[in-house]
Amino acid sequence: MELTAVYISVPEGYIGFVEELPGANTQGATLDEVRENLREAVQLILEANRELAERSLVGQDVSREPFSLRS
Repeated sequence: MELTAVYISVPEGYIGFVEELPGANTQGATLDEVRENLREAVQLILEANRELAERSLVGQDVSREPFSLRS
């Protein structure tokens, strides 16, 4: 699965976001900094979403399996 990162130059440096993942956005003084910040933001969002899902499933009979998207 590949996502699309968008970087916009602004007077303070750059802002960046991932088109396919709402909430994955950041800013930085340099393009390298904003790229690293964006990787961290995506990781944190995925971890938070997993934790929320796990909490909502406590006590329920569920099945889990790997899932991947391929084009």
